[in-house]
Amino acid sequence: MPRALNFGAGPSALPESVLKQAGEGLLDFQDTGIGIAEISHRSKEFKTYLQGVESDIRKLLKIPDSHAILFTQGGGSAQFSAVVLNMLARHHERYPALEPGQRVMDYIITGSWSDKATKEARRLGGGTVNVVVDSRKLSAQGKFDNIPSHQKYAYKFSKDPVLIYYCANETVDGVEFARKDGSETSFPFHLLPEHSPLVGDYSSSFMSHPIPRLQDHAIIYAGVQKNLGPAGLTVLIVRKDCIVDVDKAAQNGSIPVPLCTAYRTLAEHQSLYNTPPVLSIYITGLVLRQMIQEFGEDALEKYAELSANKSAKIYNALRRGEQKGIFKSKVNDGSGSQMNVVFDVVGDGRLDQFIAGAEARNMKGLRGHRSVGGVRVSLYNAITESQVQTLVDYMTGFVEGQSAVAQ
Repeated sequence: MPRALNFGAGPSALPESVLKQAGEGLLDFQDTGIGIAEISHRSKEFKTYLQGVESDIRKLLKIPDSHAILFTQGGGSAQFSAVVLNMLARHHERYPALEPGQRVMDYIITGSWSDKATKEARRLGGGTVNVVVDSRKLSAQGKFDNIPSHQKYAYKFSKDPVLIYYCANETVDGVEFARKDGSETSFPFHLLPEHSPLVGDYSSSFMSHPIPRLQDHAIIYAGVQKNLGPAGLTVLIVRKDCIVDVDKAAQNGSIPVPLCTAYRTLAEHQSLYNTPPVLSIYITGLVLRQMIQEFGEDALEKYAELSANKSAKIYNALRRGEQKGIFKSKVNDGSGSQMNVVFDVVGDGRLDQFIAGAEARNMKGLRGHRSVGGVRVSLYNAITESQVQTLVDYMTGFVEGQSAVAQ
C-alpha cells in the first residue's frame, strides 16, 4: 500500500529515507550487531551518537556556549511543571527572603497549550501567576483566534518575575507569533523587562526556522514529534545560570524538585542519569544529519522559506474557499500559524464530506483537534511542497464541486 500523505498534528510525518535508515538501525546500530532499541544507553557507541545529536542541534540553531542542551522525556507538558519548579528554585537562590506572594510568574496566554501551562503554574503554587495578556479577552468570540498586537494592546509584564512564559506556536488553535521581526503580532521582545527570564515553548515549530533572540531566552523546550522524530524525546536549551542546586533552594523554602525533573541532574549526567528515549534520539539524529546534508549548517533558513511557501499555498486556497462561502478561517489575519492551518467547512455534513474525500485520496490526519473541530492542516518539515499542492488541488476541487451543487 502506498504511504499516506500525513497532515496529522503529531506524531507527524517523517522523511521516508530516514525511516528506512531507522529500520536498518533497529537490526544493527553502527555495526555493533545490536539494534538501537536494544543497545545500552551507556555504551560508547550511543554516548558518541548522543554527543553528535547535541552538536548538530547547536550548529543548526547557532546556540551559544552560555546555554546547555539537555535531553529528557515527558514532552512539553512535563515542562509545564519542570520549568516552574526549576525557575522557582533559581528565584529562591537569588532572593531567599521573599514570601511566595512576592514571587510572580508571568504567562502570555494565546492558546490551549499556554492556557494549560498557566493552570499548572497555579496548581503548583510557590508564587503567584500574572497573566500578561489573554488573547480570548481580545476576541469577539472569546476564542483563541488571535495573537495580541503589541501595538494596540498592553502586555503587562511584572518587575523581576520568576519567569516569563510564551508558546511560539499553538498547535490546537492554529495561531503563531509572527516570524517576521517588526510585525505587530511578532513576539514583543522590545517590551520585556531588563534581564527577563524568558521561557519559550517551541514544540510545534522547533527546527522549522531560526529561533529569534535565542540567546535572550532562559529556557527553550520542544518535543521532537513534530519536525524531528518520533514521540518520546524533549529537547531543552537552558541558560547555564538557570541550572541551580534545587536541594539547596528547597532548604530556603522552594518547592522540592523531583530528581529527574531537575535540570542540574540532567546537566551533571549528560542527560544519562536514567535511560533516555534511545530510539527517539536515534531517529532525531538521522533527521538532523539529513537536514545538514541537504542544506548545510544554515539549513533552518531554507526550512523557514519552505515553511512560508507551503503555508501560503494553503492560506491562498482557504481564502478562495471563503470567497465561495465553503471554508471559514478560525483565526484572524496576521495571527495564522505556518505549522498548523485551521479552518471550518461551512454547511451541514460538509466537514465529513471533506474529510472522507481527502482520505479517499490517501490524505490523512486532517480532522481538527477534538476540542475545536473543523480541519487542521499540519505542515511540518517532512511535508513536501508537492504534497501540499496535492491538498491544495483537492481543496480547490472541493470548493468548485460544492459551489456547483449550491447553484
